[in-house]
Amino acid sequence: MEERLRRVWQSFGGVIVLGAVGIPIGIAVGAIDAVFGRVLIAIGAIRDAHPFWFIPFLAAAGALIAWSYLRFGKNTGRGMSLVFDVGLGRENVIPLRLIPLIMGGTWITHLFGGSAGREGVAVQIGATLSHWIGSKLPFRHPGNTFLLVGMAAGFAGLFRTPLAATLFALEVLVAGRLELQALFPALTASIAASATSGALGLEKFEVPLAASTTLDPRTLALLAVLGVCFGVVGGLFAWCLKWGKKIAAARIEHPVKRIAIMGAALSVVFLLLWQGRYSGLGTNLISASFVDGAAGIRPWDWALKFALTVLTLSAGFQGGEVTPLFSIGASLGVVLGGLTGLPVPLVAALGYAAVFGSATNTLLAPTFIGAEVFGFAYLPHFFVVCAVAYLFNMDKSIYALQEVGYRSR
Repeated sequence: MEERLRRVWQSFGGVIVLGAVGIPIGIAVGAIDAVFGRVLIAIGAIRDAHPFWFIPFLAAAGALIAWSYLRFGKNTGRGMSLVFDVGLGRENVIPLRLIPLIMGGTWITHLFGGSAGREGVAVQIGATLSHWIGSKLPFRHPGNTFLLVGMAAGFAGLFRTPLAATLFALEVLVAGRLELQALFPALTASIAASATSGALGLEKFEVPLAASTTLDPRTLALLAVLGVCFGVVGGLFAWCLKWGKKIAAARIEHPVKRIAIMGAALSVVFLLLWQGRYSGLGTNLISASFVDGAAGIRPWDWALKFALTVLTLSAGFQGGEVTPLFSIGASLGVVLGGLTGLPVPLVAALGYAAVFGSATNTLLAPTFIGAEVFGFAYLPHFFVVCAVAYLFNMDKSIYALQEVGYRSR
């Protein structure tokens, strides 16, 4: 018996230890996510209640963000690109100063009305903290395991979807390839982060669907068509964001001038378009997509949120892309649901997941985030739509340094 236990430990001991280490990492990241997320929600509520107190000053707020990164940030301004470089072995260090800079910059962006997300912040927080902890532990050749563990924990702590978060971390660095060496510790860290942020009061967004559909040939054909639409929109978003950043940097080279000039123009647009309807995360559009038969969604909501998010991030404001992508996909789904004859809440849910998957060039994460948010009974629907969207996204990604493994198209 003792010999058998010794063999088991030799075979699986390292995995078990890594899984155990993932738990305290997840707890720490989840606690930071809870603080970040709850403050961000409060900031959004304050801005929505008093748009004319804050949105006119978006340019000044942006200048402060850009100056802070120039003065204190060193290479932390590269954000997710720095995380990808470390994950792919091209860099070794993510400075801890990234955490307060990205949190503060994102809070300021949202308070003054920029259209941005939050997942990039959570993933960077998790990656930075976990990678730093891993560098202090006596593990031989851990590779990028601790970075992936932190990415999963950051995503899970913010969105409280541990399965999707685990899969996101495993598949996002190289499209078409899973980093399975980090599977178990990423899962334990994700579960711990989600539980911790929930215990600290960060609520999970979930909408139990009551749509009744059968996967007959007609429905499958409609799901495939929806997948093409969502895939093209997500790929187009990634392409526009890449070129938006490139063009903005070429036209106005100095980052403080760029964010100030573009911020001034954006503040006018945000106020003219229904006093900040397209500011912030886009959770107002997500909520409207699933309330009162989606009567609060206008046919152009998804397009305006798309354009203003690209412009906000191209200017240099901090945040992420995923929550705006959720809102773009859900509001587009409302429009397409009315055209297909499928239940509108179901199509909005499919858009919520698939546009995110298309823009990040991932398949499993959006499939499972759809199931975790809207119910596992619809897992087949999410898989079909997300798979088609994945195939039709033009191989684009919002993460500029994402590599593409072998994949038949």
